[in-house]
Amino acid sequence: MQRSKALNQIATAVVLAAVYFVAGKLASLVANPDAGAVLWPCTGIGIAALLIFGYEVWPGILVGAFFASLTSLGAAATALGTAAVQTLEALTATYLVNRFARGKEVFERAKDVFKFAALVGLVSAVVNTALIAMNLALGGVARWEVFWAISWTGDAAGAVMVTPLLLLWWENPRPRWTRAQIAELNLLFLGLCVTGMIVFGGAFEAGLKSNAVEYLCVPFLIWAAFRFGRREAAAALCALTGIATWGTTHGFVPSARETHLASLVLLHFFMGILAVTVLALSAEVSERRRAEERAHSLAVSDPLTGLANYRQMVDALESEIRRFGRTERPFVVLLLDLDGLKKINDAHGHLTGSRALCRLADMLRLYSRDVDTAARYGGDEFVLILPETDAEAARLVAQRISKRLAEDGEEPKISVSIGMAVCPDDGETLHEILGAADRDLYREKGVPKKRFVLPS
Repeated sequence: MQRSKALNQIATAVVLAAVYFVAGKLASLVANPDAGAVLWPCTGIGIAALLIFGYEVWPGILVGAFFASLTSLGAAATALGTAAVQTLEALTATYLVNRFARGKEVFERAKDVFKFAALVGLVSAVVNTALIAMNLALGGVARWEVFWAISWTGDAAGAVMVTPLLLLWWENPRPRWTRAQIAELNLLFLGLCVTGMIVFGGAFEAGLKSNAVEYLCVPFLIWAAFRFGRREAAAALCALTGIATWGTTHGFVPSARETHLASLVLLHFFMGILAVTVLALSAEVSERRRAEERAHSLAVSDPLTGLANYRQMVDALESEIRRFGRTERPFVVLLLDLDGLKKINDAHGHLTGSRALCRLADMLRLYSRDVDTAARYGGDEFVLILPETDAEAARLVAQRISKRLAEDGEEPKISVSIGMAVCPDDGETLHEILGAADRDLYREKGVPKKRFVLPS
């Protein structure tokens, strides 16, 4: 097992080194001649990898960064120093996020998003970029005063953009979008890309040039955050960042600046602040949705067993009665009573009694179809609604539940009494059906347990 784990870590480190190297070379394609890459996505890749796979894969960052720097700089000593600092940056940032911002769950809450921006974008990026700049300046590769500004902002922007994209899509790589959502996503990204190309592609070169036009892209990011969530918002941010980086490196900037370098630095600040704002907004929206889902779950489910509660059971039963009125197809209601719950509580304690209720609930889930409704009726009584089922099939279900419960292997042994009512034979209203099931249950209470017999 230890050998297998070590091999997995080595394989992960090798893949990480390859990805880091490729990303570094791609970033170099849009590099500033004086200061290097305008945006460094490798920072985000390294942090995300360490958060997902653990600190053990750090050699992948070191190797990938070394070869990326070596092929760009040509000096082995300088490349090794740069790679060592980049590895240290990823390790430091990951430790800070794990320690102060909930690790891989950093983008679930708005306040943790702000912590991430402060810890990674300010503390880690500033310190480590200073070390890299010093290393390159001492090696005669870049001028300190030029490299410092663009590399710090590019490093921080790369972390804020790429880390959430990788973490959030790794967490849920197979989204379940409806056709309507897919169409809406296509419209959203089409609008974002077209607007981004207009803003950062030179459309305002001969006309009005102002910082204000950059905010034309913001509504699409808010759209992604509110309608879809954190993952889609992160993807939209990265798409816009790619367009903006391409446009700025080609001189298509919506606002006139003295130098090309100044335009790049302002782009980093703009996209970094925009990313933190949108990610915090999407986290807040997702947190609110989770709270609403929890509130809805509490409103319709039993907190102990997780089955439907009395209110949901009544709604499901009334729905089946209406369905019978349209289709005239019978359905069955099973009323189950856990035998001797008071004795279990007295002899073993209420925690064991609660566990006994959960054991019965598990059996109901096990033998329920997707169309069935299993609910806690109250106390030690449960209801199972079986749509389009006749009495014979319901007896089979009851037999299986009773038998499996008696053989589940847990202590103390428990058993269940089961009453049955068939619509329309035993009634056609909610009170008639439940009353018939209740009477059948208490008739069965006085007979030996094996009352539902499988047909020969």
